[in-house]
Amino acid sequence: MTQLPDPSLSRLFDPQGIAIVGASATPGKIGAMPITLLLQHGYSGRIIPVNPRADIIAGLPALPGLDALDDAVDLAILAVPAAHAAQALERARPGQVGAAVVFTSGFSETGSDGAAQQERLCTIARERGIRLLGPNCLGFMNVRRNVYATFSPAPANGVVAPGGIGMVSQSGAFGAYAYSMARERGLGLSHWISTGNEADIDVADCIEWLARDTDTRVIMAYMEGCRDGAKLRRALAAARNADKPVVVTKIGRTQAGAQAAASHTAALAGDDAVYDALFRQYGALRARTIEEFFNLGYALDTWKRPPQGRRLGIFTISGGVGALMADEAADTGLALPEPAADAQARLLQRVPFASGRNPVDVTGQAVSEPGLLLATADDMLADGRYDALAVFLAAAGSSEALWPTFETFARQMQARHPGVPLAISALFPPARRRELERLGCLVFPDPSAAIRTIGAVAGLGSGPAPGVVETSPATADAGALPLLDAYNEVQAMELLRQAGLPASPCVLAGDADAAVRAAASLGAACVLKVVSPDITHKSDVGGVKLNVQGDDALRSAYADILASVRQHRPDARIDGVLVAPMAPKGVECIAGVHCDPVFGPVVMFGLGGVFVEVLKDVSFRLAPFGRDDALAMIREIKGYALLQGARGAPPCDIGALAEALAALSRFAHARRADFSSVEINPLLALPEGQGVVALDAVVIRADA
Repeated sequence: MTQLPDPSLSRLFDPQGIAIVGASATPGKIGAMPITLLLQHGYSGRIIPVNPRADIIAGLPALPGLDALDDAVDLAILAVPAAHAAQALERARPGQVGAAVVFTSGFSETGSDGAAQQERLCTIARERGIRLLGPNCLGFMNVRRNVYATFSPAPANGVVAPGGIGMVSQSGAFGAYAYSMARERGLGLSHWISTGNEADIDVADCIEWLARDTDTRVIMAYMEGCRDGAKLRRALAAARNADKPVVVTKIGRTQAGAQAAASHTAALAGDDAVYDALFRQYGALRARTIEEFFNLGYALDTWKRPPQGRRLGIFTISGGVGALMADEAADTGLALPEPAADAQARLLQRVPFASGRNPVDVTGQAVSEPGLLLATADDMLADGRYDALAVFLAAAGSSEALWPTFETFARQMQARHPGVPLAISALFPPARRRELERLGCLVFPDPSAAIRTIGAVAGLGSGPAPGVVETSPATADAGALPLLDAYNEVQAMELLRQAGLPASPCVLAGDADAAVRAAASLGAACVLKVVSPDITHKSDVGGVKLNVQGDDALRSAYADILASVRQHRPDARIDGVLVAPMAPKGVECIAGVHCDPVFGPVVMFGLGGVFVEVLKDVSFRLAPFGRDDALAMIREIKGYALLQGARGAPPCDIGALAEALAALSRFAHARRADFSSVEINPLLALPEGQGVVALDAVVIRADA
């Protein structure tokens, strides 16, 4: 069922009446700009200047304060100094004002005194049922309704056209720049929002509202941080469920970073990695540069439906540029299938010096033979082997004589192949470029940018949307063992076993005789490992012996382990030595959980071993998640080919590996208040059909 937007935010972003507190008729003043813009651009609602020292402002009757309003108003704009903002809002009666935009700076961004003023402002707003945007923000614009609740000079220099992109920014300066860039790039906006200090309404609130706004098709967001991870996850899920792509530029890092000493997972799960995982998990595209930010927004707005797969056809009049585009395609993970053999034969019969492979090079013959463009494209796309088509026309785009050919080509492509998005790279005059964009065609002067953009948006939304992952009572109660001050490996393995993860059988031996008895009960060659709540990486202190057989060898290995550990870590508490059967052959992986201060438990997966922090070939997901997300994170690592079977090795049981990761995520979510870190290294992936097994585990209490 389609959910409606939050009505309190709808009242803010689509107000029927606006009061401007601190209104001014003096050009250049903050209180003058919104009135000027609202009048200039034809806002149809009521405009009420509020200023106790004026009766008329900009030809409109002015009131002395919000308490003088004769009726409720949807929006109040506060353009008064910080010291007077709370007092001005306090004059509103409960229910009289729906929302307020606070332009003024001098609040929490200035220190403790400003934070106290901001809290007083919030208290007054809550008492009166007022939603707050800001303070210290540039306000917002509803482009379709001509609402300019801002003092930014950007719209005074020319407005953007109404369109389907909703833009939200935590930074006012970046927001104003982005508005101007959207105007220069010809992007149409539905809404433009600056959130400032986010005393009440934050970026997540705006993303969720835009996800349910009927005027918005694409959401572009600029973020510097996040204080409520759960709310941001809900907002991105709302956009995903509404089939509205989100493009995010996220800069900076949260104050509380991961502590590298705790585990491999904590060392690698830096704040930026967590944001990457979040955006990937919810299908949001992360733009690393401003150019990419706008290219992605442009592509998603122009192509109402992005390519549903990653098979790209490249069609060029230059073999050299075709090779360049092919290199870019390889770098972005796009596949370049060759056209059908008969299609290649027809092209070569028509142009013997062409290249019929992908990239297809028709040479400059396309310029002198107008029908060649469409015929070649038709042949390439006839059997459905491409998800998108990229065409390079070089400087021919600037030819007025060739324009009818290119326009006809774009129109016919849209009519004959509506399911295959088209991107053209050429130097078109601005008016010609806009005409092609109206026909649903992307236009890039740089062919490399075209390919990178296609690679970023290809397949967007085709994967499973993250759903609600329920934690069963068994998972939530995992670990019937009492909550201990610290967990040794045997206790950690038992905890994970009860959580549904396959763990190797193991016995804790308090002396050498007990180790001999344990080995006899296991009936196999054994591994011996020191058990200590104070030692995370056992091999670093000589605490591991492998493939031990026979009573004498067991006693000797036991003594060697204790001697080495006491030499390297004389302070460590030693509970004994773990005895477990030697594992079968498989691929060593690592799985871990790190509790992020904003987003909660984050699960890591990668290839195991002691060099995991050096190689950093890992992927992350926010807990909890299901099997499909687990499979996706497994496929993301560069070493995935090893799990598929390499150099004659059998493929691993990837399905069982995914089930183990999903079970770990459910456990981490259910026990997030108890444990800050969990690590399984190695998690052994056995050959297909044989499952996985955890061989070593470290569990750290949340309050450790």
